[in-house]
Amino acid sequence: MSEKTVKAGRERFLTFYLGDEQYGIAINRIKEIIAMMKVTSVPKTPLFMRGVINLRGSIIPIVDTRLRFNMEYREPDMYTAIIIMEVDKVNIGFIVDRVEEVLSIDASHMSAPPKFGNQIDTDFICSVAQIENSVVMILDILKLFEDDELVNFEQIQQKQITEGL
Repeated sequence: MSEKTVKAGRERFLTFYLGDEQYGIAINRIKEIIAMMKVTSVPKTPLFMRGVINLRGSIIPIVDTRLRFNMEYREPDMYTAIIIMEVDKVNIGFIVDRVEEVLSIDASHMSAPPKFGNQIDTDFICSVAQIENSVVMILDILKLFEDDELVNFEQIQQKQITEGL
């Protein structure tokens, strides 16, 4: 695993919670944030792949971020949101427990993620930001998925479009 570097200056991140943990995503990848809505399940997909939604005529695959992180499933509540992002030219929705805020984080407050050894995959954490008394894990969404999983998202999207969800 190579040493991860952080760009100089300030960057903006949308922060959100999964349980008690706060995460951040670069704001430039985010298309929109919507309230939780009905998700149509797609058979024969991984558990974390909740299904698809029809958002203003666009079919968007939806990932349960908690399940992707091997966390316990949680019923959606009034704070549950879907963050729509472009990942490798495919719009994907990520279910999160609660969207927090947009933070502008100075590079001096960011550091490389801790190393937990070869058995634990933390490649999807590109940096760790120290904000006051808390820690925000900055995610590289592209590294959350294997290449074949991204191809599956495209196939699911195309299949739902042709079947007319």
